[in-house]
Amino acid sequence: MAATKSLKKCELDAKWYLIDATDCTLGRLAAYTANILRGKNKATWTPNMDCGDHVIIINADKVALSGTKADKTKFYWHTTYPGGIKERTLGQMRSEKPTLLVKNAVKRMMGRRTAVALADKRLTKLHVYAGAEHKHAAQNPVVIDFAGLNRKNKRGE
Repeated sequence: MAATKSLKKCELDAKWYLIDATDCTLGRLAAYTANILRGKNKATWTPNMDCGDHVIIINADKVALSGTKADKTKFYWHTTYPGGIKERTLGQMRSEKPTLLVKNAVKRMMGRRTAVALADKRLTKLHVYAGAEHKHAAQNPVVIDFAGLNRKNKRGE
């Protein structure tokens, strides 16, 4: 009878991937990125280990939001001061803090049952940039044509 092989820390091999988010749907991009960060795209996936890869997302300011989500979806937070409730729509977030928009979407796709410490460790492998420039050229990232994987991944035209 064959036993299930569980990876050890020394057997992990992390790769680097580059994704261009221009006109890509935010939810689909976040779900795809979360699977790479968790390592679910590998045959050697182990649930209790950080066996995921590094992901670089460029052009986060050009990510597409489907329907009327840019105007109607709101996020609320409180400053802990009296009367300190704040709100921001997805459209405002895309124009003001596009990297935070993509990071929060990927964080929410990681799953609630994932251990908090493990999810935080996996999210450190996510590198999001608003423009086309990034500082990880020395790692020789593999370019993923996310918009070309499925016709639904890209908005427009």
